[in-house]
Amino acid sequence: MTSLNSRGFYFKFYSLLPIIILFISVLNEFDFNYLNLKYFSFNFPFILIFFFTLKDIKNFDYLLVFLAGLINDTVVGLPLGISSLSFMFICIATSYFRNITIRPNPVKDWFYFLFIISLINSMNYSILTLFFSYNLILMSYLVNTFFTFLFYIIFANLFKYYMKGLDD
Repeated sequence: MTSLNSRGFYFKFYSLLPIIILFISVLNEFDFNYLNLKYFSFNFPFILIFFFTLKDIKNFDYLLVFLAGLINDTVVGLPLGISSLSFMFICIATSYFRNITIRPNPVKDWFYFLFIISLINSMNYSILTLFFSYNLILMSYLVNTFFTFLFYIIFANLFKYYMKGLDD
């Protein structure tokens, strides 16, 4: 029985790794409070979704991204659909950017990512304060946007190594 050859099962698992990591990251809403860092947070799912939607990975299905958003809302305690809306907006904006880009450039991708996460965080802040009367601190959203922007370039380089493994 050679159906689980070296390229079969392991390659399938390896190709599904980004979506698995997405579900792990939304289930494990880790926090850096134990490090006593007052202002430090970043949104890893935004980075992951933006990069793999930009690279048009075959197994990175938008329905699974939507379900991950619903799970994130349940874990974090947000109204159901807020994260899904954010994740889908990233997918749509990144798909559009991928289709209009003639020559990919990591720096342009990076600044487009800043624009998208700024737009999403302002949209989330507006929806949660206006419609759901949440008392949110604007500084936490600004810090989150800043650190997510900074960490994108680091994770993008790590994800490029992953992409090289898919091409082999």
